[in-house]
Amino acid sequence: MPNWEGFMTPTLQVMSDGVTRHWREFQPLVAEQAQLTDEQKREMLPSGSQLTYKNRIGWGVSFLTNVGALTRPKRGHYRITDAGRELVELFPDGVKERDVKALGEDARSPIREYVATRRRAANEPATGTSVEESSMTPVEQVQSGIERIHEEIAVELLTRLQGKDPGFFEQAVVDLLLAMGYGGTTGTGSVTQLSNDGGIDGVIDQDVLGLNRVYVQAKRYQDGNTVGRPDLQAFVGALSGKADSGVFFTTSRFSDGARVYAENVPTRIILIDGKRLADLMIRYGVGVQIKETYEVVEIDEDFFA
Repeated sequence: MPNWEGFMTPTLQVMSDGVTRHWREFQPLVAEQAQLTDEQKREMLPSGSQLTYKNRIGWGVSFLTNVGALTRPKRGHYRITDAGRELVELFPDGVKERDVKALGEDARSPIREYVATRRRAANEPATGTSVEESSMTPVEQVQSGIERIHEEIAVELLTRLQGKDPGFFEQAVVDLLLAMGYGGTTGTGSVTQLSNDGGIDGVIDQDVLGLNRVYVQAKRYQDGNTVGRPDLQAFVGALSGKADSGVFFTTSRFSDGARVYAENVPTRIILIDGKRLADLMIRYGVGVQIKETYEVVEIDEDFFA
């Protein structure tokens, strides 16, 4: 049975005709392309929750989507891109994650910007060595695997948020603040009217009467569009006479000038960039759901005492 990397080239080969397919439609085609036996097609994950080959194809598709080799025109549907065709041409016998990362260093490769975007979202260095699994304990491997999953999901979260309308993003950050405990047990949170928000996108009432409020600004920017100092100055101006603090969210990042301004302005402004936003959404369960739970056991010394 191929590992998840081994399913990437068969997936791209199946999708190379340019047809948009639902994942349920192309998974059996990928299994056929990979020449899986009937026994391999029946193999289940140790948890018994899913067929192994479908799980591995799913992770391969997730990686290929995050680096721009596949695109998702609508929910659950995928289509190959020019970057994906490049991978098929360069690696007809199989592509690995390290091969894709190497292309990220090639200025001529259409996949370069996608790889760079993924690294920024996951806060990965451009180069470096990874710890071999053989040198890790089983618990460390589990923890490393969870971190890897979170990195992939973080990229996916930002891509989804950037593809939605501004109102959706504003509601998402309000939901996140409420999930984090802002608003207390009886407080509320709401998105301001889009046509007349006065520079404030959301308000969290920390108490029933609304005497203590958290004001929110949310900028749904693409990765290359940086939030600058003027954006923060406008937010501070909108807070004048209302509050002496606020939270500024973005799906991209803040310029150095914006960060310096936030550190020195009398109004306290908390900056949440794309990476931190995705981390918080995963941590507090906003926009994600628990798929599986694993338990790690150890010997109960009291039982054998």
